Amino acid sequence: MALYEHVFIARQDLSNAQAEGLIEHFGQVLSDQGGKVVGTEYWGLKTMAYKINKNRKGHYAFVRSDAPSDAVHEMERLMRLHDDVMRVMTIKVDGHEEGPSVVLQAKAAKDERGRGRDRGDRGDRGDRGDRPRRD
Repeated sequence: MALYEHVFIARQDLSNAQAEGLIEHFGQVLSDQGGKVVGTEYWGLKTMAYKINKNRKGHYAFVRSDAPSDAVHEMERLMRLHDDVMRVMTIKVDGHEEGPSVVLQAKAAKDERGRGRDRGDRGDRGDRGDRPRRD
């Protein structure tokens, strides 16, 4: 069996639980076809670079699998027919990386740094002085 990574985007009007339910549903499709899901990640609701089907945001999900190609084709076919799934991308990989994906690592690093920059005592104009007065 071959190793695959799948990313799909679900509609923005779904709840988080419904989006995670889609991950489980398509994982079950792989299992029924003789494959197995190695790992799943829910990346959350993200803003997309452009609209897809009049949606500006989407629920992103990531699935790592070890499955025969027939199972992957069947899962992709069902994803493309499903009304809640807007986009699907599947790639064949040589091996799965250990630990969380790069997206989750970046999200964790961003959470550690905190939101926004700390301006300290700089005021709202930074290190520049006041504007010159016009007479």
